[in-house]
Amino acid sequence: MLITILIILLIVFIGGPLCFFFWLRNLAKKPQHSIIRAYPYFGWIRYVLEMMGPKLRQYWFDSDNGTGPFSRADYLGIVFSAKYRSDLLSFGSKRDFEQPGYFIANEIFPLLNDELKVDNQEKVHAMKYKIDHEGLFTRREHLEEDEITRWLFHEEDTIVVGRDRREPWRLRGPFGASATSYGSVGEHYILSTGHGSRMAGGSWINTGEGGVAPEHLESGADVVSQIGPGLFGYRDAEGRFSLAEFKTKAAEPMIKAFELKFGQGAKIRGGHLEGAKVTAKVARIRKVREGQTINSPNRFSFLRNAAEALQFIKTLQEEGGKPVGMKIVVGHHSKLDELFETMNRLQIYPDFITVDGGEGGTGATFKSMADSMGLPLYPALIAVVDKAYVYGVRRKVKIFASGKLISADKIAIALGIGADAVNSARGFMIANGCIMALQCHTGKCPAGVTTTDPKHQEALVPEEKKWRVMNYIINVRQGLFALAAACGIDTPKKFTRDHIVFKASDGQVKRLSEFFPLPESENLR
Repeated sequence: MLITILIILLIVFIGGPLCFFFWLRNLAKKPQHSIIRAYPYFGWIRYVLEMMGPKLRQYWFDSDNGTGPFSRADYLGIVFSAKYRSDLLSFGSKRDFEQPGYFIANEIFPLLNDELKVDNQEKVHAMKYKIDHEGLFTRREHLEEDEITRWLFHEEDTIVVGRDRREPWRLRGPFGASATSYGSVGEHYILSTGHGSRMAGGSWINTGEGGVAPEHLESGADVVSQIGPGLFGYRDAEGRFSLAEFKTKAAEPMIKAFELKFGQGAKIRGGHLEGAKVTAKVARIRKVREGQTINSPNRFSFLRNAAEALQFIKTLQEEGGKPVGMKIVVGHHSKLDELFETMNRLQIYPDFITVDGGEGGTGATFKSMADSMGLPLYPALIAVVDKAYVYGVRRKVKIFASGKLISADKIAIALGIGADAVNSARGFMIANGCIMALQCHTGKCPAGVTTTDPKHQEALVPEEKKWRVMNYIINVRQGLFALAAACGIDTPKKFTRDHIVFKASDGQVKRLSEFFPLPESENLR
């Protein structure tokens, strides 16, 4: 009996591992991988470490302010805003103040809260997390009910987009969710973001170029419906633009505006959606084949120049009766002259222009485009705002900005440069639970955000995450009013380039209005 037990133990503890190592060595001869073929065991270890490396760096080795797309400090700022409605920090900022960068110029005598021009009359029901216990391996917390004010713009400060349309779009806040297409994100993300935006008030969601899903309308939020070069959701059986489809969408009361996507910061090439994410529902909405990888063109095939683009915008404005804008990426300020010259020549103006910075996000694109194509947001925004003043059209066109605008300070700088409002995509994704796993293109997002797979979407519960979205929006707006008060102005609408300073590497400090004074052809907003 004893001998039998010893033999079994030898087989299990010696024979088993030997068989495993021989199996690995044999397997190493099959793949076309030079390191594994030459060094089977160390090669496999290297491969495992290579796969684990990004995850280890994200949590253990990367500095709080280093790496991208977002630093750990930025990421946690969004998480704390969304879960706990707070972005308080202890001991001081982790920003490297020796580096050049933008800063906000405070007044010596700031305003008090009761001196602000804000609509805080109504309190609404809300929920935020409260931590019960935080240990090494787990955190116990619960949602706690409370009532909050929403930090809306005063009625007279309402942003009116498309003032000349039959149905203008009225906004009581400057911060909303940027374009994220159904298919790239799933139903659960759309529902939680939509419901959270509606509860916060004064905000919106953008459909992205994937068309309008039922969940967009079901949420009750203000919806900006994007039309991309692939015409998804707006095409006929032959793939051409369908005015009838457009008019059907324009009749939807929750769709407040339309945005023509002429460019996106991270991918001038046009949209991309892996076939694994093209479900039957996605295919039906986009009017494509199920399971087919989709690559939209990088230009509307029937719009070859500024004149044709503006004539098309006019047609949509007249037929839909709602604001129609355009989303662009700026390569160089000189490229904008033809667009603005043509606006004045034809007397046709988009109701808004969305300026997307080259640092913007995407579910899938080429690295070379994401790294090098298009100007970053701030210089691009300066170029568009200045051209709008030079050509005398600033009062006719609202300007939205997008590109890593995730916190009140970054948004304040964009408003100071001249934007009327800002969009954020990844900020809302992180508020919904995104952990920056960089799996957006696979359809296997562990947080349930960038997936249409029912199993993976179980991670994102809209009934819970909608409170996070609501908290995030309201906390950002509260932060904007706090920054405005510190600058001695009673509303974030009054941020100008005088309130933004740039500290150079040699220590010199100048107001942005000194670097880039507004052209004098038109008065300020």
